Amino acid sequence: MRLAAASRILSLAGGLALASLWSPLALGQPNIEASSPEVEKLERSWRALDQQLRVLDALIPPDPQGIPPREAVTAPIPSTLLQPNRAPSQQLQPGQAAPPAPLSLPTPQQLQKGVVEGLSLLEALALGFKNNPELLAQRERVAASLDELQAALGTYWPRISAVAGGSTGQISSNNTASVGNGNLNLGPLFEPGGAFYVPTDGGAYLNQSSNVGAAGLQLDYALLDFARTPRVQAARAVLERERQLYGNQLRQLQLNISEAYYQLQQADQNVRIQDAAVRDDLLILQDSLDLKLAGLVPRVDVLRRRAIEASDQEALIQALADRAIARRRLALVLNLPATVTPSASDPIAVMPHWPLDLEQSLLAAYRGNPELEAILATRTALARQKDATAAQLLPRLALFAGGGSYGQNVNQFNITTSNGGCCGSTVIPTLNTSGYDWSLGLSIRWLLFDAGTTSGETRALQRRVEAAGQDYAARRNAIRLRLEAAFFNHEASLAKLASARRGVAAALEAFRDVRLRYQTGLSSEVDLSITQERLISSLVQRLNATVGVNITYAQLLRELLPVPRDPAAPLTPELTWRAATPAAAPTAPAP
Repeated sequence: MRLAAASRILSLAGGLALASLWSPLALGQPNIEASSPEVEKLERSWRALDQQLRVLDALIPPDPQGIPPREAVTAPIPSTLLQPNRAPSQQLQPGQAAPPAPLSLPTPQQLQKGVVEGLSLLEALALGFKNNPELLAQRERVAASLDELQAALGTYWPRISAVAGGSTGQISSNNTASVGNGNLNLGPLFEPGGAFYVPTDGGAYLNQSSNVGAAGLQLDYALLDFARTPRVQAARAVLERERQLYGNQLRQLQLNISEAYYQLQQADQNVRIQDAAVRDDLLILQDSLDLKLAGLVPRVDVLRRRAIEASDQEALIQALADRAIARRRLALVLNLPATVTPSASDPIAVMPHWPLDLEQSLLAAYRGNPELEAILATRTALARQKDATAAQLLPRLALFAGGGSYGQNVNQFNITTSNGGCCGSTVIPTLNTSGYDWSLGLSIRWLLFDAGTTSGETRALQRRVEAAGQDYAARRNAIRLRLEAAFFNHEASLAKLASARRGVAAALEAFRDVRLRYQTGLSSEVDLSITQERLISSLVQRLNATVGVNITYAQLLRELLPVPRDPAAPLTPELTWRAATPAAAPTAPAP
């Protein structure tokens, strides 16, 4: 419904324009009659414009609350915005910054009893390095890679296993001698009546139960394995890659925290600027009301000031929303508890000029860059995996040895015979057997044919090695683009800041002059509105340039910041870059 209000303002302005045409002092000639063609033409033009504005206004859904009266006071800011924008109660204490459990969700009670606490940028960086879940996950990946390397190194040692087993069971046997042994001439024991005599068609039936147990040691040792060393080298390269990724993640996390903190500072200052603008609007509006009562300014000045005040209040409301979002964004990257909302306690301070030129920055960025080193480590790991795969076609010699003891208990029962019986010498009611055994030997395994499976896997890994080289080139170019963009934007932000400071000084002085002239009737409200808008714009430009300097400095620092690769190493946040050694040209990776 703003267009309807604008239509009424333009209609009033049109009436004032007509009044100026009718004024002989304005034109220096007699009054033009209302029925003159010039007046009718101007009236038709204003009516057409008013009709067009009403048509456009009809396209906007009607406001359920209706259009407030022109004399309505400033509406209060919603409490839902004031609550997350309240001032911090104190500095964030270490006990309040413990991260929530990884698999937990905030409860309604935690969300309702939230507090706003202040913290500095260095404190935010320290908390982020301690609490950030992505960084904690990378630390676990480094630890996992170290365990995998230790597992690969274990293949150089023999494997000793303890083996044991036991069983119990029962069988039933029905034996029949189709041909006896009486005619074998083996002596009196095999003749009829002898102990071992078995007649033809003699048989016996019995049940047998047995309990068996055995225990021993087994040793396996690969004497010759051409794939073992490449596997260890690949595991070591994977560990190096994860450590480099950890270092790169430290750099990126510091940039994310710095950007979130600087943007929160920007949101804080923008709220102050917009709040000051609304306060100035109210003071100027009061001046316009006083001047109108004195008959020194027309009503259109008051209406225009009310419209400007309403517009600036919208900007203030949006600034409050932006600050609430900026606070939550910082809390997210710091992984703070659901009950804590951070607030920036550091005042805005401009970072110094970047100490290196562009060429020195690029050379320093390429040297020992963990982002590039991680790709090189990936490439090495793939190459070693290719060697280990190709080694499967080579012979593998292994030593094996084993030894142990065993015991057995056999019970035979329910023995019955038929046709004279048989097998008497083998029927023992209870038999206990025990002993030991050992073995020692060599085994060789040589894969002679696998239909090209191994060679195909080897070619695929070689392709991945080549792809990693192209990834290195692409990442190298991306680093240069990031650094150059940050470098040029940093230089531009410094130059814009110098201009913005001059602009603010001039706009502030101009606003003071034009407001004084307006209060004394020497300047129009239009000049005052334009000057006020220019002042607010200058303040915002200076703020944006200041934050731009800090953010671009942090972006440059992200490419050169020295960081540890070992998660157990101490980590101290640094906001400025310091050269440890003289710059030297980085070496290219091996092809």
